[in-house]
Formats: sequence, structure tokens, C-alpha cells
Amino acid sequence: MTPTPEPTGGPRTATAPPDRVRRVLRAVAITACVPYLALKTAWLGGSRIGMPEDSLLLDDPAVTAVANLVTLALDACVIVLALLLTRPWGRRVPAWLLVVPMWTATGLLAPIMTAYPLQLLVRALGGGGPGVSAGDGEGGGEGAEPFLHEWVFGMVYGGFIVQGLSLGALFALYARDRWGHLWRDRVRDLPPAGAAPRAVTGAAALVALVPATLHTLWASGFAMGADGTRLAGRSTGELAVMEATSAVFPLMAAAGAGLLVLGRDDARWVGVRARAPVRARVRVPVRVRVPVRVRMRVRVPVRVALAAAWLGSGATATWGGWISLASLGGGGIASGTSGPMYLAYACQMIAGALVAAVGARFLAGRARAHAGATPAPVRPTDAPASAAASTPGPASAPAPVPRPWTPDGPDAGDAPDGRVSP
Repeated sequence: MTPTPEPTGGPRTATAPPDRVRRVLRAVAITACVPYLALKTAWLGGSRIGMPEDSLLLDDPAVTAVANLVTLALDACVIVLALLLTRPWGRRVPAWLLVVPMWTATGLLAPIMTAYPLQLLVRALGGGGPGVSAGDGEGGGEGAEPFLHEWVFGMVYGGFIVQGLSLGALFALYARDRWGHLWRDRVRDLPPAGAAPRAVTGAAALVALVPATLHTLWASGFAMGADGTRLAGRSTGELAVMEATSAVFPLMAAAGAGLLVLGRDDARWVGVRARAPVRARVRVPVRVRVPVRVRMRVRVPVRVALAAAWLGSGATATWGGWISLASLGGGGIASGTSGPMYLAYACQMIAGALVAAVGARFLAGRARAHAGATPAPVRPTDAPASAAASTPGPASAPAPVPRPWTPDGPDAGDAPDGRVSP
């Protein structure tokens, strides 16, 4: 008996490349966690690898141990997320149980992925001084207390960048497959939002102006509330990059939320169709008027607005909360944090949380709208008469018996001549 060869085409071939891409991204994300987890485990075990003799981390061993334990757990969550986004059981996880950790991970990794490469570029161009820790916000310049050896930042932040890229790609594929139908429209086609989302978005925009303004001032060199703090000893170029990045994310969050709540009728500046007649008068014997019509239309997809709100709110809220907790924990970080810095971090947490609430409400409303718009399955009795007549069936099928017509019944007036059906 000749064995039947196994088919090589069809759905298996079509689904193989995406599965292979996901497996590669998962392996990259998990591998990128190994150096950081190994370093934190060594520190928890009492090792001082990567720490100078007079490092600030040695001032309070108990606080440092707690911080190492928390960051170790956070980085281990990246492995869990990578498995959740690629395994079949991950599709059955409730949405909030995935979205909240992913939003937190995105918020913590996005500023590092943005600022650290730029700081390396500034340093390569001669804008960074020796002993400056790029991207951590705790290092100092010349004459400042050492924090960690320079190779630690390269290893740790390099791993964070790889984790962010691979985990972000996995989440983009996962979200497209599970929720992609929720953001296929354009912003200009959205219905106008209610009063509550607009009020929350307006409050978030006002609160976001506080950290954006303060970080912009510090990035520009103004020492407003930064004298005598941990920002004072930073290299000018790297400090500018770090503070400029911290100023951009609150504005990004407010802009993304604003695009989601404006709607079709109010988003004139999102989808603009302007006709501006311009009359030019030339000083010649003949007066000439030239009408010019300008038509401009800017189309913003909903996914772009959602991505801006997601990245902006996550980075703003998580880093504001993380540095606030680290400052309240005592040690050198608390002594180098001023009142305006605490104000900036508190406003970051508030603005990020408000924008996240607007985004969650928007997605929940879209999900309900799509669920309500799903057409109900066609029942046999709803089929057209022509289709029913053309469908072959058993010859002995009895014909439907018409209901008797009564003058006061529910079908009164249906009978054309008032006769009672037999």
C-alpha cells in the first residue's frame, strides 16, 4: 500500500512564517533579560560587582536590597509577558490582566530606548563629561559621588532596548490579531465624545503642562528648582537629552487623548478642508485680483492617536511614580530631590493616569459598538422567499398553514378583502 504524501501547502505554509517570527522575538526578549537578572541576583547575594567603593547604593543597604528585589521582579515579568504573547493560552487571558503590565513595561522602557541612544550620540560628539551615567537620572558629573561603573549602564540599558523592541513587536502582533478591528478608522471619522471624556482630557492636558514646562526649563539650562539637586552635577548635553525626553512624553499623551475625543465635528484641525481666497493688488494701471483656493486634508489614523496616548501616558505615569517612590525611600536620591521636582513627578502620575483612563474608556466604547454592530445569524425563516423556493428539499415537506385573520387580532388589516383564511 503506497503511503499518501503529507500535503505541504495550505494553511500550514501560510501560518508558519508568523509563528517563526514570534518564536524568534520571544527568544530575543528572554535572552535580553539574562544579564540584568544575573546582575541583580549577584547584588542580592552580597556581590558588589559594578559598584565603586563609595557608591551611593552602599549608603543604605536595606533600601538598595528592596530596590534590587523589585527591579528583579519587574524584569522577570518581561519573560512572563513574552510567553503570554506567544503561547495559545495567552489568547484566553482577560484583557486587563495583559494590558496593565504591558502598559507599565512600555512606559518604563520607552524613555530609556529614546534617551540612552541620544545620550551616547551626545557623548560621542563631545557633549558628555566623564563619570556621567547616561539615562539613569542619578549619576553625576565631575566631582560628584560615583554611582555605578560605566560598563553597567551599557549592559543594562542595551538589554532594556532589546527587550523593548522585541516585546513591543510581540505586543503589536498580538494586539493586531485580537483587537485590530477597534482602530481601523481615522480620527476624522470618529463620532464626537461625551462631556466627561473631554473634561478629563482637558484636565490631563493642563496637568501635563506642569512637568512639560519644568523639564523644558531644566533642559534649556534654567536652574529653576534644580540648584543643589542631583541634576546640578549632570553633563549639560546629557541632561538636556534626558529632560527634553521627559518633556515630550506628557505632551504626547495629551495630544493622543485629544485626538481620540475631538470627533468628526470638532477636529477641524485634524481633517482640514479650508478654502482661503487671496486677493492680490498690483500697482499697475490694471488692477488684478487673483483668487487662490487652498484645500488641505490631514488624515490621522486612530491607531496613531492610540499609540501616542499609550506611549505618552505609560512613560509619564510610570517614571513619575518610580522616581517618586525612589525619592521617598531615602538615601542620596531623596536628598537630591527638590520641591519642584516632586511637583513634576506628581503631575506626571496624574496626567498619565487621566490619559490612560480616557484611552481605556475609548477602547471599551469601541468594543461595545462593534459587538452591537455584529449582524445576527440568519435564521431559516428569515431567508428570502426566492431563496427558499430555489432550495431543493424533500417533496413531502408540508406547506405552511396560514393563520386565520380576525378583525381584532394582531394582524388586523392584513387581509385584503376581509375574508377569513381557511
